[in-house]
Amino acid sequence: MGGVIVTNPPKADAEDVEALAAFGVATVSEAMGRTGLLGPSIRPVQQGVRVAGTAVTVLSWPGDNLMIHAAVEQCGEGDILVVTTTSPCTDGLFGELFATALQKRGVRGVVLNTGIRDTQELRDMGFAAWSRAVSSQGTVKATGGSVNVPVAIDGQVVRPGDVIVADDDGVVVVPREKARETAAKSEAREAKEAATRAAFLEGQLGLDRYGLRDTLKQLGVEYQSYEEYTGAGS
Repeated sequence: MGGVIVTNPPKADAEDVEALAAFGVATVSEAMGRTGLLGPSIRPVQQGVRVAGTAVTVLSWPGDNLMIHAAVEQCGEGDILVVTTTSPCTDGLFGELFATALQKRGVRGVVLNTGIRDTQELRDMGFAAWSRAVSSQGTVKATGGSVNVPVAIDGQVVRPGDVIVADDDGVVVVPREKARETAAKSEAREAKEAATRAAFLEGQLGLDRYGLRDTLKQLGVEYQSYEEYTGAGS
């Protein structure tokens, strides 16, 4: 199997990446019209960590991490490595040694549509990681693949240079051309949520703030006392 290693792809502007880093995955996805999520199966191996960076993508053969070795050379400051395989795979393609090499190059984390291992070591060294599975199963280095090509994870396309934002809630990808716009929309959404939070702290109900009483009425939802509902008063 052949492949290609693309060098120096375009990337989102660093200032836009840093702006997006201020917002959570849910906020960013909502700001893009509830799009961009890589799916609920990609989970963090740590808690309380949020990162944002530009994607370096890897397409590997199942059970084979050769192309991750090739991708390390293409990674630099502010990147996030994104790895998937040509067919489903939960083998532990990535571990502490890869993280050591990437951390030295300024990489902020890894997102794997595969398995990961050495999770305690990764937490100890502060290297952020998200994966589909945790598995000690080893791999070979025998089959060609590609680096810095568009890849798909749960139907979501990730291109090299797109922005990856990841936290406890999962992972979202922002197309590099939409990074600045999405950061601005995320900021506006945060401001709106802050106002709503303040209102809830004052005791206002979502039913009133969002005008949902009329929605309930339009849907035919009725209020009944316990006695009316159960017929206890009959």
